[in-house]
Amino acid sequence: MRERESRMSKPTLALVGATGAVGTVMIDIINGRDSSPWGEIRLIASPRSAGKKITVRGAELTVIALAPEAFDGVHVAMFDVPDEVSKEWAPIAASRGAVAVDNSGAFRMDDDVPLVVPECNVDQIHNRPRGIISNPNCTTLSMMAAIGALHREFGLRELVVASYQAVSGAGKEGVDRLYAELAAVAGKPVGVRAGDVRETIEAAGLPVADSPFPAPLAMNVVPWAGSLKDDGWTSEELKVRNESRKILGIPDLKVSATCVRVPVLTTHALAVHATFEREVTVEAAHKILDAQPTVVLVDDPANKVFPTPADVVGGDPTYVGRVRQALDFPNTLDLFLCGDNLRKGAALNTYEIAEALAPTF
Repeated sequence: MRERESRMSKPTLALVGATGAVGTVMIDIINGRDSSPWGEIRLIASPRSAGKKITVRGAELTVIALAPEAFDGVHVAMFDVPDEVSKEWAPIAASRGAVAVDNSGAFRMDDDVPLVVPECNVDQIHNRPRGIISNPNCTTLSMMAAIGALHREFGLRELVVASYQAVSGAGKEGVDRLYAELAAVAGKPVGVRAGDVRETIEAAGLPVADSPFPAPLAMNVVPWAGSLKDDGWTSEELKVRNESRKILGIPDLKVSATCVRVPVLTTHALAVHATFEREVTVEAAHKILDAQPTVVLVDDPANKVFPTPADVVGGDPTYVGRVRQALDFPNTLDLFLCGDNLRKGAALNTYEIAEALAPTF
């Protein structure tokens, strides 16, 4: 009886998109926690997924169909769904009394919706006039814990970023395409002349015109992620600029980004050139980064020790290495970061926002 009363006094969490790729990672995160602040966890998905059974923290839960009444009694509703679904349903959840924590891009740059990374601006969870909190893009998020910590100490002024983005950022279609292209080129002497890779892939029945990427990705890199925006910039590159400014609270922060798609399944990597207001050294930066609970410093250049996506995938922290004092640029560091784009870059941050909200109910 006492256990039931304790459960009833805790807030209710809903996960919208429970059967999707990020929703599945979210459930894995919830199951991996030592304890849970939730009295009830409610799984919500499209009507075609309703009725599916999923085990969460030892209990077999039935997925229910997305509908207004699904949010009745819910305190926090996490949304891991496409933009158009969030745009319609997050306000409905808020109207039924839930705080909607949205992982899509639907509300990120709205002035009345906070864009939250708990390591940087957790106080903003209380500033939610529409009852909605937004989660950043996975590329921006991959660097925020580290860059935010350095900003608090040294005062960030400028960022130049090159991202190396995994294909899972383009969804299942991106993952399937890379596997198909790798199978097409495996064991073949491609790449010895211009056009070899493209010709080999297309000869296998994989026309580039049907790909989610504008060029072959197997044995290649593609300097393009997102959609075309003004002056040749892509949507992903502008997200890095605009979201960094909002999260860090620096509206005039100078940011330039180039987003590159690479033949990696999961985990984004970023090369960051960061200029600060105050003098910064590698030793001081190491000390700051090493003290952050969600950052792992992996930086031993003498022994060629640094983070790579293959070593980081499946992990929760941001991994940082190759920290250097920039040549010819005062008060500037160059560093290399890796973060699992499905876990750290999406599901984990969303859930950490929900966890931060839980004690407020």
